[in-house]
Amino acid sequence: MTVDVKPTSAKPVVSDWRSEIWTALQREKMELFAYLPDGGLDFLIRRLHAEMPDGAVMLTTEEEGVGICCGAWLGGRRAMLAIQSSGVGNCINAFSLVTNCRFPFFLLVSMRGEFGEGNPWQVPMGRITEETLWLAGFHVFRAHNEDEAAALVAGGLAMAFRSEEPVAVLLSQRLLGAKNL
Repeated sequence: MTVDVKPTSAKPVVSDWRSEIWTALQREKMELFAYLPDGGLDFLIRRLHAEMPDGAVMLTTEEEGVGICCGAWLGGRRAMLAIQSSGVGNCINAFSLVTNCRFPFFLLVSMRGEFGEGNPWQVPMGRITEETLWLAGFHVFRAHNEDEAAALVAGGLAMAFRSEEPVAVLLSQRLLGAKNL
């Protein structure tokens, strides 16, 4: 018995983890995105300005994003903060607002100071970002590769807004690509 197998020209489906992250944010009805400009988060910032320009809040400092996100929650809106790992240290005092008042909070962090880093000033905070967030009361999840990035963001969003917990998802430098400067 022979089985006739016809060749197929269908290309394998390639996961676009960046688009899947955007889909997860939309599914959780995120309305406000506080951010500082960052090359690692450029995929999100560009999409935000293209599809939800009224939801984009560009910050001058990371800690003002904490207040904006907490205020949005008090006003009945879902917000998130997207920053680079070096900015986590700038938010430590502001994070006490999140934990003491039990605000649901979602933080997306593009990591610096890791794999292939070209700027020595990024290394110290990159080394302690995860532990710093954990000590500040956050649940911390780190995406190392494309296969897990969108699932960690989706799970983190669900945990933050359904369980009313502070959650941070770290996008590793290996995932995002190392910067030379």
